[in-house]
Amino acid sequence: MKRPRFSEGVAVALVAALLGSMMLTVLPAIAGSDVTLRLPIAVLGLGYVLYLLIRSRESTGRVVTLTVWLLLSGIAWFAVADPLVYLAFHLGLIWLVRALYHQPGPLAALLDLGLNLLASIAGVWAFVHADSVFLGIWSFFLVQALFVVIPAADGRQVRIDGDAPTQPDRFQRAHRSAEAALRKLSALN
Repeated sequence: MKRPRFSEGVAVALVAALLGSMMLTVLPAIAGSDVTLRLPIAVLGLGYVLYLLIRSRESTGRVVTLTVWLLLSGIAWFAVADPLVYLAFHLGLIWLVRALYHQPGPLAALLDLGLNLLASIAGVWAFVHADSVFLGIWSFFLVQALFVVIPAADGRQVRIDGDAPTQPDRFQRAHRSAEAALRKLSALN
C-alpha cells in the first residue's frame, strides 16, 4: 500500500471540519454540555485513528491498537473531568498511533510530536481569531496532513506526492549500474 498523500490529508481535514462543526452545532440542543464537547472529540479522534490504521503499510496489530484506543478513550471519558485534558489525551493517542504506524524511527516520531503540537496551536489560533469551529478543526487537521513530509531517520526526504523514488535512491541505482558496467569492461580486458 502506498504512503498516504497530502491531498488525502486535505480531504480528511475537510470531512473532519464539516462533521465536527455539524456535531458541535446540533449536540447542544440534544445533549448536555459535557457530551457536547466530549463526543465530537471522541468521534473525530476515532475517525482519524481509523484513517491512520487503514492507510498504514503495517498490517499487524491493527485490531489490538484499535481495541486499546477504544478502551483508553472510554476510560478517559469517565475519568478525565477537564475538557482540555480530555482533548490533550486524545491528541496524545493520535500521535502515538501515527508514530507507531507511519514513522520509521524515534527521530521521526519526535518530529511528528512537534507537528502535533503545531497543529494544536494552529487549530486554537484559527478558532480564537475566526470564532469558527469549522476553521479551528480544519486548521488542526490541515497541519496534521503534513505528517507525510517528515523525513525518515536515515536522512531521506519523503515526498508529498507518494512513493516516487527519492534523489539518493536514484543516485544509488545509477552508481551500482555504473560499477557493474565497469566490472564488465574490466573483465573483457
